[in-house]
Amino acid sequence: MNRPLRVAVIGAGPAGIYAADHLIKAVENVTVDIFDKLPTPYGLIRYGVAPDHPRIKEIINALHRVMDNPRIRFIGNVAYGVDVKPEEMSRFYDATIIATGAEKDRELDIPGIDKQGSFGAADFASWYNGHPDVSRDWPLNAEKVAVIGAGNVAIDVARILAKTADELLETEIPDNVYQHLKNSPVTDVHLFSRRGPAQVKFTPQELRELDHSPNVDVIVHPEGIEFDEGSLEMMRQTRHVKMCVDILQNWAVRDPREDRPRRLHLHFLQAPVEVLGDNGKVEGLRTETQELTGDGWVRGTGEFTDWDVQAVYRAVGYLSTALPDLPFDTKTGTIPHEAGRILDLDGEHIPGMYVTGWIKRGPVGLIGHTKGDANETVTSLLADVEALPVAPSRELDDVTAYLKGRGLPITTWEGWQKLDAHEVSLGEPHGRKRIKVVPRDEMTTICNG
Repeated sequence: MNRPLRVAVIGAGPAGIYAADHLIKAVENVTVDIFDKLPTPYGLIRYGVAPDHPRIKEIINALHRVMDNPRIRFIGNVAYGVDVKPEEMSRFYDATIIATGAEKDRELDIPGIDKQGSFGAADFASWYNGHPDVSRDWPLNAEKVAVIGAGNVAIDVARILAKTADELLETEIPDNVYQHLKNSPVTDVHLFSRRGPAQVKFTPQELRELDHSPNVDVIVHPEGIEFDEGSLEMMRQTRHVKMCVDILQNWAVRDPREDRPRRLHLHFLQAPVEVLGDNGKVEGLRTETQELTGDGWVRGTGEFTDWDVQAVYRAVGYLSTALPDLPFDTKTGTIPHEAGRILDLDGEHIPGMYVTGWIKRGPVGLIGHTKGDANETVTSLLADVEALPVAPSRELDDVTAYLKGRGLPITTWEGWQKLDAHEVSLGEPHGRKRIKVVPRDEMTTICNG
């Protein structure tokens, strides 16, 4: 490739940063601007992963090293399709890669799911991570809570609800989150999985972390510890499945630890069928016992149980959001593409438009899987270079001057480093890693200080 290449990446989470990293490693004369609607980088690593995960720091350090490259710029506090239109981007960039991920909750279509006291796990995660666009308050007034789901997000939500607030003080939770959790009256958190223990989507590390709290007794209800031939085959073929099953079986037979004030119950082969309650409030959850069908799947038995809970959290998956002037498959929550090339309604590649990450393949898999997505997308982009339209305004300062001229308080990588240092300094007097700044205007003021 002979001509210089200007590329915009929309979304500063792992998917977008990995795409930028692939680009600059593959081509010497490319510069990449990574945009995000938030003033800060890292996407769900900052606002979706529970703050008590020890590996967060490692992941952020790896992403930080990529962002430090002088050929990559971060331009934050700019919403694609709102603050800058797709057709405006083509003035400044030869190609655009969409990497906006998935941050909304997938719906759970059962009666009563919209009652007061029923919540989405993604919304809750945004709250306890200090997302600037959610309310500072959260109604933590239930003694008994149900969490629906069998993935890492469900585990995160259950663990945060069950832990005492003081246990989380060493993390970066905002002060308002600490105060709400400290006043929570919760005693029992029930996590319900529709399938069996061999089909859960937890990682062994996530599962073990449940049992680290000195204040929470993790109780595995043995009536759901069942296996069929499909389950046994999964255990034989996949090491981490066998590890999770071994952990769960050991927990199922141990004695209760009655000195712990809170309990986290794991129920398998229980499918939610209705959220119960009068006067529009959650007063219970009805589940149907499932049975394994021999191939690792399940079917209902017609046996129902009503659980006494006052709040329900659904953690049944994330969902991407459609972007202006781009095609979107509402069933899969993805942008239609071919090897990362965005396709229009006629199945033709939209010149200069590409996609990567969860909005490309759906919200499944771990963070590392986005590297493969990025590699495929960047390979397609580079194969198309000679046919790409040439952006007329190619100087680095052109786009930032345009955005500032519109009065947008954009943030930069240097500004983020100021905010990062400020949050760390807030935590130091209290022996904490950091204390997050939550209000958007306060973040932008510090970044541009």
